[in-house]
Amino acid sequence: MAWSVSYDPRALKELEKLDRIAQKRIVNFLRDRIEGRRNPRELGKALTGGEIRLWRYRVGDYRMIGQISDASQMVLILRIAHRKEAYRY
Repeated sequence: MAWSVSYDPRALKELEKLDRIAQKRIVNFLRDRIEGRRNPRELGKALTGGEIRLWRYRVGDYRMIGQISDASQMVLILRIAHRKEAYRY
């Protein structure tokens, strides 16, 4: 069964602020590479610290921070930002 990707409202706002080329690259990556996988952890890297297990995906200089739900087979993208800003909350 394929995984689905959904976006937190904050992540959508951050995505809208990026230039069109970066937006397209990020959306294509999430749609083509993550949604079609059996295991979305293959392309991501686990973030350390915190009680909630978060994962990072990289597209060029941009990072997508997401939470993986095995029960619903969904990746919730919480943050989309340039690598300098991605880990600041």
